[in-house]
Amino acid sequence: MKAQRKFLIGSGIIVATLLALAYVGYTQSKTYYHTISELSTLSAPELHQRMRVSGNVRSGSIVHRDGRIDFVLEEQGKALPVSYVGSDPLPDTFKDGAQALVEGRLQPDGAFTAEQVQAKCASKYEASPTGAPDAPAPSRPTPGQSMNPVKSSSAGRS
Repeated sequence: MKAQRKFLIGSGIIVATLLALAYVGYTQSKTYYHTISELSTLSAPELHQRMRVSGNVRSGSIVHRDGRIDFVLEEQGKALPVSYVGSDPLPDTFKDGAQALVEGRLQPDGAFTAEQVQAKCASKYEASPTGAPDAPAPSRPTPGQSMNPVKSSSAGRS
């Protein structure tokens, strides 16, 4: 009976430890998305949470410093100074005017410290300008038509 009791106590400790680790991992990995305009309306507990913020990189604001890259995100007339301190290189599409999504924490001084930066160059995804010739649309099979062309050959028929 003594060995069974030790086993149950040990199992209980292991399960409790795993549950505690899962809870801590879950609470630390939660990331909320906010706009730059919303940041001024957040309450104190929300300001200390990990969050994502998006905006456009202000032209001429990208400055490379020792161990970090500073830039300013803009959205609807509001600006947010950002310091990127992550170890990953910035994406090739990260440049003046690009749309960027930063993930990190807002500092008490109002600046944002980002550990991750994702960027998208809007010009790559815009529709072609009006009046510009579009590439010809590929022919699509009609419903019920095979997508593989059938080659007729009289060689195998009798």
